[in-house]
Amino acid sequence: MEKAKRCQWVKGNRWNMLYHDAEWGVPVHDDRKLFEFLILEGAQAGLSWLTILKRREAYRQAFDNFDFEKVACYKAEKVESLMNDKGIIRNRRKIEAAVNNARRFIEIVDSCGSFDTYIWSFVKHKTIQNAWKCQEEIPSETDISREMSRELKKKGFKFVGPTICYAFMQATGMVNDHETGCFRYTEIQKQCQTEQTM
Repeated sequence: MEKAKRCQWVKGNRWNMLYHDAEWGVPVHDDRKLFEFLILEGAQAGLSWLTILKRREAYRQAFDNFDFEKVACYKAEKVESLMNDKGIIRNRRKIEAAVNNARRFIEIVDSCGSFDTYIWSFVKHKTIQNAWKCQEEIPSETDISREMSRELKKKGFKFVGPTICYAFMQATGMVNDHETGCFRYTEIQKQCQTEQTM
């Protein structure tokens, strides 16, 4: 049986492979899941995604399964306990940013009905279908991610630079950045077409 071709960044790593095959690039419209990716992408800043993937379950436990309403209520004592949690990245600025971002997240939900409605408006509520042949062609940020970064910062979010925003867009299927030779590229395309006709 022929081995499935995947994006170069997977590099045969089991953690990357499972994430790539099941989640990366799949459109996400659930607010809690969007909050999870927002926090995890922020936690990744300066680190590899693999570092975060290996700690993902610990993050879920530490941050109440990414219930943004609960995270928004965290006080200083909870931040201190998270600073002592060896399962996550113990960076005070990132932990405090997660609490801050939960509060800002709720403000958007209150004003827009859902974070999903707000964040997907940056791509006109439709996945951007790119056609990169190799990893080297894929940008680390785009005009849209720069705009998203500016707007989120205006609303008080932290750790939402253009590169983090673009990684968030890739993870949540706002863009299909699978390489064209990857078996997931056409699968994601078909899934998006099906969703748009429903």
